[in-house]
Amino acid sequence: MAGAVSALFILDIKGRCLLSRHYRGDISSVDAERFFTKLLENEEDIESQGPIVFDSGVSHIFIQHNNVYLMAVSRQNCNVASLIVFLHRLASVFEYYFGELEEESLRDNFVVVYELLDEMMDFGYPQYTEAMILSEFIKTDAYKLEVTQRPPMAVTNAVSWRNEGIYYKKNEVFLDVIESLNILINSNRQILRSEVVGALKMRACVSGMPECKLGLNDRVIMDAQSRATKGKSIDLEDIRFHQCVRLARFETDRTISFIPPDGSFDLMTYRLSTQVKPLIWVEAQVERHARSRIEMLVKARSQFRERSNATNVQIEIPVPSDATKPIVRTSMGSASYAPEQDSLIWRIRTFPGDKEYMLGAEFKLPSVTYEDATPDKKAPIRVKFEIPYFTISGIQVRHLKVIEKSAYQTLPWVRYITMAGEYEIRLH
Repeated sequence: MAGAVSALFILDIKGRCLLSRHYRGDISSVDAERFFTKLLENEEDIESQGPIVFDSGVSHIFIQHNNVYLMAVSRQNCNVASLIVFLHRLASVFEYYFGELEEESLRDNFVVVYELLDEMMDFGYPQYTEAMILSEFIKTDAYKLEVTQRPPMAVTNAVSWRNEGIYYKKNEVFLDVIESLNILINSNRQILRSEVVGALKMRACVSGMPECKLGLNDRVIMDAQSRATKGKSIDLEDIRFHQCVRLARFETDRTISFIPPDGSFDLMTYRLSTQVKPLIWVEAQVERHARSRIEMLVKARSQFRERSNATNVQIEIPVPSDATKPIVRTSMGSASYAPEQDSLIWRIRTFPGDKEYMLGAEFKLPSVTYEDATPDKKAPIRVKFEIPYFTISGIQVRHLKVIEKSAYQTLPWVRYITMAGEYEIRLH
């Protein structure tokens, strides 16, 4: 970060300073408390002010957590985004130690608070923010610590998210490529919004400090290597990596290289704003017969390859709030009336590709209605599903290598899943 933090302040809900830690000696607690109290008095809603306030050459960056404020102040040109992330990490560490981060818990554990502030920031620069690592050499009961207590290796090396000495009898790496399709279709069958939100979720059960390398069908790297691909390549955009990924390496040659944390984590997330064909197309014809009954005919058609199957399909069809006595017929699956949701829920356990199923329903309506009755809500049809072994963006894992000095054997497992996110089809 460009500049260093002058001091950290923890204030109560009225802006009074509970604890402070000065790193550079150029900000006084009195000035900080006076400024924050004045800020609370002048603003009815402090959230409208935003988390950053610049006043008299001093930057005040703060967040609220329950009934306390965590604030970092600096006279230098600092990286505000990094400090906001640090304050949230600080709140998470306090919760890890105290259960709940509140004024009372801070007062009861002020000794531990100062120890954490000393370790998490050095001369105004953030250092260690992993609660699991900090807990190995900072205990809640400080008097139990041994004089010769040494910090764990994760603090003194560059891999702060993983401990040394981890051992598994069977080394395995599980990678799930999960994509959610968000789509909005109007009543004229036009796609108003379409995007794919994806995540690479990994669970690493490997020994030692392994180096992992992941290769995707990224168009940039495949063009650079002049590869003639059998399948299609994709343009990766709007990517966000876990902190373990070496970003400099990725920016240079698009290689995803990392030492994974132990256990489950999100290796990478991405988003593609592309026009995609709806995987499950739903049409509904609604016919009202005066004020006596309403008939519905719903068609659901799968628009993906035949060898794939959608599972746990759920189609939520809105019905009038005063509808009663449903009579439902389906060509596949089962349907149930949910009056508390004003909807008819059609469930299909397995929906093969390139298939069409139908649902017919009839509801009774009251013959007399109140003049001041509220009109029916124009709710859309909502669809939920999962399609295993399939990605709508076409992303593919070309290789997943685990390199370790001990040269043990590793079993990598890769799974693909596409599911419905905000999948809505308007009727009106």
